[in-house]
Amino acid sequence: MSRAMEAGRTLAMGENEAAGGGRKSVDAPFGKALARIGQQRQNIVGLTADLGKYTDIHPFRDAHPDRFFNVGMAEQNLVAAAAGLARTGKQPFATTYGVFASRRAFDFVAIALAHSNLHVKIIAGLPGLTTGYGGTHQAIEDLALMRMIPGLTIIDPMDATEIDAATVAMSDHQGPVYMRLLRGAVPVVLEPGYKFEIGKALKLRDGKDVGIISTGFMSERAIDAAAVLEKRGISVGVLHVPTIKPFDAEAVAEFAASVGQVVTAENHVAVGGLASLVVETLFDAGISTKVTRIGLPDRYIECGAVPTLQQKYGLTVEAVVATIGALK
Repeated sequence: MSRAMEAGRTLAMGENEAAGGGRKSVDAPFGKALARIGQQRQNIVGLTADLGKYTDIHPFRDAHPDRFFNVGMAEQNLVAAAAGLARTGKQPFATTYGVFASRRAFDFVAIALAHSNLHVKIIAGLPGLTTGYGGTHQAIEDLALMRMIPGLTIIDPMDATEIDAATVAMSDHQGPVYMRLLRGAVPVVLEPGYKFEIGKALKLRDGKDVGIISTGFMSERAIDAAAVLEKRGISVGVLHVPTIKPFDAEAVAEFAASVGQVVTAENHVAVGGLASLVVETLFDAGISTKVTRIGLPDRYIECGAVPTLQQKYGLTVEAVVATIGALK
């Protein structure tokens, strides 16, 4: 089956139905941002492993066709080609699905890119439950895998505004970066003009009873859940952590110390990713507080409609509300 056919089937099963709350959305924010900065920075090149349209790099392809390369269904070659281009002074942005970038090309990312601190950016589509195409396509453990690579910056953005800002920040940042991609029609949560800073967390809401530490699209869910819980008399703060590595341990520790209980929320297995980082941070800081984890179980997830899967595995506003409500 070709990648185009795979992606078509994935879309039919509800891929990227992560947008919530009836918010305004932006189509392909990553590709549009890359096309814009590519106009200013002539050394930027785009690569994909037969997934140009389905990883939202097609706006760059259309704007700069002479700087776009499709290497075919070969993720290890994708990373190796990007590494070679980086050594000639180019700044490659290479796109594929997260499962392929992490599982299949792990050694190439570690050795060809990170070991030499090359200026390559990996854009990883279909993170966690943003696709209904089952365990072969759902990158539910990529944060745990990729955070083990020395020198690799890891970003899990929340919305269209942050994807745009993070794309610019990645281009400014010297060294390899892995960014999870929300693709298609991505909701807008943060205000235009938001400045993304690698390695910095963002407090989205103050609260004293419970503090949600979240990443990726779960930060949008956290904001909405906090608003519902406020009406029930529960004060909930929200700290968004878009950079998994380097991790803003100082902000996390300070936030955790200011609330009665901590809840982590991530579109990832509940081990090895954000929750593990938070627990490690609190232990190192000597903060003793209860931590409740919202995330995916240690198992492969079945095929199905994305809203159904997110509901079943607790990645909805309602599930966050229910989890926190049960703590009080």
